[in-house]
Amino acid sequence: MKLKLDLRRNVRHVFVAAALAGAMLAAPATQAQTVTAVMQSGLRVVDPILTTAFLTRDHGYMIYDTLLGVDEHFKIQPQMASWQVSDDQKTYTFTLRDGLKWHDGKPVTSEDCIASINRWASVDATGQVLLTLVQSMEAVDASHFRIVLKQPTSLLLEGLSKISSRPAFMMPKRIADTPASQSITEFIGSGPFKFVAAEFKPGLKVVYEKNKDYVPRSEPPSWTAGGKVVNVDRVEWVGISDQMTALNALVNKEVDFVQQVPFDLLPMVENNDGLKVDVIDKLGAWTYFRMNHLHPPFDNKLVRQAALAAVGQEDVLKALVGNPKYYKTCAAVMGCGNPNGNDYGADWVIPSSLDKAKALLKEAKYDGTPVVVLQPTDIAMVSAQPVVIGAALRKAGFNVKMKAMDWQTAVTQQNNQKPADEGGWNIFATYSILASSGDPFGNTTLSANGKKAWAGWPDVPEIEALRLKYAQSADAGERKQIAAQIQKLAIDEGVVAPLGQFQIPAAYSARLTGILPAPVTVFWNLKKEGK
Repeated sequence: MKLKLDLRRNVRHVFVAAALAGAMLAAPATQAQTVTAVMQSGLRVVDPILTTAFLTRDHGYMIYDTLLGVDEHFKIQPQMASWQVSDDQKTYTFTLRDGLKWHDGKPVTSEDCIASINRWASVDATGQVLLTLVQSMEAVDASHFRIVLKQPTSLLLEGLSKISSRPAFMMPKRIADTPASQSITEFIGSGPFKFVAAEFKPGLKVVYEKNKDYVPRSEPPSWTAGGKVVNVDRVEWVGISDQMTALNALVNKEVDFVQQVPFDLLPMVENNDGLKVDVIDKLGAWTYFRMNHLHPPFDNKLVRQAALAAVGQEDVLKALVGNPKYYKTCAAVMGCGNPNGNDYGADWVIPSSLDKAKALLKEAKYDGTPVVVLQPTDIAMVSAQPVVIGAALRKAGFNVKMKAMDWQTAVTQQNNQKPADEGGWNIFATYSILASSGDPFGNTTLSANGKKAWAGWPDVPEIEALRLKYAQSADAGERKQIAAQIQKLAIDEGVVAPLGQFQIPAAYSARLTGILPAPVTVFWNLKKEGK
């Protein structure tokens, strides 16, 4: 057995060394200044409208841009465009800033932006509601376009500046005309980096080059707002699925940046003079699990409630994080500490309430239908939750089947609406950033319009009516009351099962400076000493 383990370890290290060597061989002869990063996993899904996956979102911020940005004070700012609004607050006129070009050299036009908004809005939880409030979208000329609303709402600017899951990335019209249900095949944006298609190896390597034609804004960078100034020639993401190997590569100066450090491996990089360890997203994230509402057994509300009751947050957080310094329990689906945070359900959602779970299963007449739990094995931030969830469900009386796979496979499988015995699923666990989860639109889990909702596909018309009411309101107090009603419905209907909040540390070479604190990982503004 020891010989087999040693062989596996050696093969893994040889593979990683070969991947890194290949990256160096592919580098330009002029020895461009390159930042080599190990992200949460290897990139395979490259269409940022097709998925809500964070890695694809981060890829989107490399090569695409957004019309509006959000700064660290949650204030919406111009990015690609500025805007003016009519006195009745229903007509918005957007003006594209000078110097915007697609990576193929063609100018960015209003028609491009309208097509991009339509593609994004057709699948995004915010965009879908926004479209019901839009009377018309039309190009005024090449650099101006107008959006007329049926009634005043802040949702237009909030949606176009959405920081995560899914940002409204702009694309050329010929690409944006692709139905949102189909992946685009051409990856041309107007953002600060260019995607090097010839060097893309799905899951193993993705290369970005500095967009020398990019004209950044003049304001200081802050989250997704301000100037996106690129100070390096290339950024390479290399896929290293084994986290210890990735950290060894960082210690040995083979890579410069590791996006997520597993908590149990922090001692490898802490107190190392050549490295820095930091929580880049200071607000942090919340983790949760989703149930498939379309098929048994979770098409039954009582069974969904049983699952929520069975799983204890402290058990999950201890397995995921370990160190209480980085986590806390929380029942609020819109985040503890956020203005809309509400603790309804905390008494039975935070602890493991096995007696309640068993009673609910008995009342539901659960018949032992298998529960297929997707189990990603290659990312520390999502690999612990399914194991704890599966164990808790078994204790409550569920028939659980774990389905192991890598994270990118899980991401693609999430969209499968077929029954579990036909390749579908019943439960998956993930996490979202708190910066974009504090309202019922930025929070992707709270769309509840059936098969048009995010994976899990809850159908709760009462939530959809409340979300629309929230969008129509301009009163902070009324919005908070609406959010409290949504919290109650989300828990009672089993729309999402909150598992607590945590922060994720990153580690990087001390030769890197200017890494921006932000809820998303960005590679503009940073500098590297040497090549």
